[in-house]
Parts: sequence; C-alpha cells; structure tokens
Amino acid sequence: MPLGEHLRELRNRLAKGLLAIVAVTIVALVYSEDLMQFLTQSVPKCEPGVTSDGGNCAIVSFNTLIAPFSTTIQLSLTAGLVVASPVWLYQLWAFVAPGLHRNEKKYTYAFVGAAVPLFTAGAYLAYRILPISVQVLISLTPGGSANILALNDVLDFTLRMVIVFGLAFELPLVLVMLNLTGVLTGRRMLGWWRAVIMGVFVFGAVITPTTDPVGMIALAGPITVLYFMAVGFSLVNDMRRRRSNPDRGLADDEASEVDLRPEPVSAALALPEQSSPERDRVNGYDDVT
Repeated sequence: MPLGEHLRELRNRLAKGLLAIVAVTIVALVYSEDLMQFLTQSVPKCEPGVTSDGGNCAIVSFNTLIAPFSTTIQLSLTAGLVVASPVWLYQLWAFVAPGLHRNEKKYTYAFVGAAVPLFTAGAYLAYRILPISVQVLISLTPGGSANILALNDVLDFTLRMVIVFGLAFELPLVLVMLNLTGVLTGRRMLGWWRAVIMGVFVFGAVITPTTDPVGMIALAGPITVLYFMAVGFSLVNDMRRRRSNPDRGLADDEASEVDLRPEPVSAALALPEQSSPERDRVNGYDDVT
C-alpha cells in the first residue's frame, strides 16, 4: 500500500475513534450529575444544616465559580475515553495488525484478553475499598472543625485510586510477557519473592491511607497471589522451553556439537527452454526496449 493510502487509512480510523469518544462524552454530559453521585458515594455526606464535628461526615461542594463547568467537562471526557476505549483501541489495532506476524498477533490477543479483566478487577476492588479509606481520612478532622471537600478533589482521588489499583493488577501480566519473550526466567522471579512481597505490602500501605491493615491486605493480598501465579506459569514455560532445546544438557561455557555430515544436494534445475524468436521479438528485437 502506498504511503498516501496508509495516511488516509490512519485518518479514517482516528476519525472513527474520535466520533465514538465524542458520542459517549455527549451521553456522559447528559448523565453527568448521576456520574458525580456514583463516584462520590464513598464520602459520608452531612445532612443539610449539619457540619462535620469530629470527622463524622463531610460537606462536598464546589469552591470556585467555574468549578462546576470544568468538573463536568473533565468527568464527561474521562467517561468518553474509558467507555469508548474498545472502539478506538480496535481502530488502532486494525491499523497495526496487518504488519504483525501470526505469533505476534496471538500474543497480543492473549495480552489484551487478560489485561482487561485484571484492570477491571483492580478498579472494582479500589471502589470497594474507597469508603474505608475516605472514612479514615475524614476521621482525622479535629473536633469542632468542619470538613468541607471540593467535589473535583473527591473525583480526582477516586479516579486516582481506581487507576492505580487497576494498573497494579497488571504486574503479573507484565512478568508473564517478559518470560514469554525470554527476558526473565521463572527461577529468577522466584528468587525475588521476598523483595516483591515486601514492596507490594509497602505499596499497599502507602496507596491505601487507612490505619487498619484491611485496606493494605485487600490490595497486597491479591497482587501477591497473582505474582506467584505468574511465577508458576513462568516455571512451567521454562521447563517446556528446555525440553524443546536440543542443547539443554550443555553448560553455559560448553559448545554444542557440530554436525559435519554432508547433506544430499539435489540436482541443479535445468534452464528453461529458449523462447521462440518469432514470438518474442518486437520490431526485430528480442525485448521491448
């Protein structure tokens, strides 16, 4: 395909992806208030006329004149990007896929097929933990003080937690892909288990601002299980790779044997028959030029 055709195809596929994002964004604008209520359910809101005293509840409001408009646009665009992601990701994939080999396409399908459920599971877990985290943070409010939260800050905190949890659940998948490409071995990953578990629990303690271990274990526990599942898969894959390797019994500094037996050589192909001069000559010459 010429370069111009590639550019036209890229333009058409980007236009389809942008149309899907715009369509979902418009729908999200219509239901923006419902989306805000859904994402701020983790905050215990005070009743009308009641202020937070000792961290029992919080008042969620806008703190600037333009904040309602900017927050609505930001939330709608985020919803458009997330909900329309299957469409624009497929358009990008359809543009790149013709240049990939069959095994590369197979690995890509497996990666996407596992990445989506893992990210969804992490995002759902974050949404379930959010009420505990928010309640603990609000409880730190000194007595006699009102806790007034900006709605855009609450939405940013919620989206950040969801994205961080979702990406954290992708760690085992990245390890598996590194093993399939030969970068990491299962034995090496297994040797890192102490440092990985320590890092996962420290990460869970930092990213979940709660004083109890429930939030930390809720994040670190599943990631640890997924890590050992990735290690088990890598060990099995390494065993399969060694069985198919004819030099598996050799040491690292030992050369493999060279097969010096001659191979049979087939007879040379005969030259094609000469074309008839009468048929191939043009104006007395044997070619067009």
